[in-house]
Amino acid sequence: MEIRIITWEETIPLRQSVLWPNKSLEHCHVDGDKDGLHFGTFIDEGLVCVASVYLTLNKARLRKFATDARYQHQGIGSKMLAHIIQSLKSRQVGCLWCDARESAIDFYKRFGMQTCSERFYKADVPFFKMEVAL
Repeated sequence: MEIRIITWEETIPLRQSVLWPNKSLEHCHVDGDKDGLHFGTFIDEGLVCVASVYLTLNKARLRKFATDARYQHQGIGSKMLAHIIQSLKSRQVGCLWCDARESAIDFYKRFGMQTCSERFYKADVPFFKMEVAL
């Protein structure tokens, strides 16, 4: 397994297949992609996990974190998030935050992230804002 920086364009097919399987590839591009940091996890040269980070001043926002369904629940997402946190610390970023699906709160809590909002919804899916000081 190898985690490395990739282009935003490389994230799109996996984002689409995991997060928005019924939407077009164009729908999977988000504002700020051209300026973000994009990470990919590769197994045997196949891209199996992606995550994007958008930096603003001293904060980083994690978005579009997606793991191929065939590789979920194998610790790949945990290794990816640990890698991202270490990368942000080396860049002296002070805080990482994300909009976390309610179903993923326990995952993020393992990395010290805490909820910092009331529940809110995106397309009928419940979310909480979570953050951690780095």
